[in-house]
Amino acid sequence: MSGFEPISEGDEAIAKQVLDAAFRVHSKLGPGLLESVYEHCLCHELKRQAVAFDRQPLLAIDYDGEIIDAGLRLDVFVAKRVVVELKAVEQLAPIHEAQLFTYLKLTGCRLGLLLNFNVQHLKDGIKRVVR
Repeated sequence: MSGFEPISEGDEAIAKQVLDAAFRVHSKLGPGLLESVYEHCLCHELKRQAVAFDRQPLLAIDYDGEIIDAGLRLDVFVAKRVVVELKAVEQLAPIHEAQLFTYLKLTGCRLGLLLNFNVQHLKDGIKRVVR
């Protein structure tokens, strides 16, 4: 790939649906809960919107032609095109972004969303990661 290749309109539409759902969850619950609570509620919102997703799917690793089941799980894999990682931490750290970038490489996806629900305003807890 040479130069910048924009994210597809389909992936952008999926990301918008995820973010709309995340904003609804955060506005109803606010910060301070466990990551698993936000994940459950986000999936509930996606289901209400009839958005296809997998919650906690296993992620196998192809290492030198050998498939390794290392027990890796994505938080939410939306339409098999956008990886969503949820956090409920005081502050996002570079390792969180690196983790999501690695998940994008392993899945072959280009767009990921890192969502930290432990903030006063969700807009401050959103990080788009593009591969």
